[in-house]
Amino acid sequence: MLPTENRLRRREDFATAVRRGRRAGRPLLVVHLRSGTTDPHAPGESASPTCAGFVVSKAVGGAVVRNKVKRRLRHLIRDRLSELPPGSLVVVRALPGAGDAEHAQLARDLDAALQRLLGGGAR
Repeated sequence: MLPTENRLRRREDFATAVRRGRRAGRPLLVVHLRSGTTDPHAPGESASPTCAGFVVSKAVGGAVVRNKVKRRLRHLIRDRLSELPPGSLVVVRALPGAGDAEHAQLARDLDAALQRLLGGGAR
């Protein structure tokens, strides 16, 4: 489970990550990253924790499939939060193929997208 302080919940935070962040697309998902922002909702704090949110539409599948994809993505991103700059906002959007994908395939796509966004990718 993703800790409460690391969850994106507000619509404005999702919009900030998607509109002002960088984007990396893979066959199963798209990752939006807004690096190192300060939390505008917490006065006096210099760096907020890294937060992640997930978008899994009905195109991925029914409710059971969507929830399974969200659980897998939450588990994967939890292990990768320490690699991201403090105060980052991450939005992971699952594409229709994610519903049929293996856990390892999702992990590979997430790792490749994050590596590209953090400057390690050559594309």
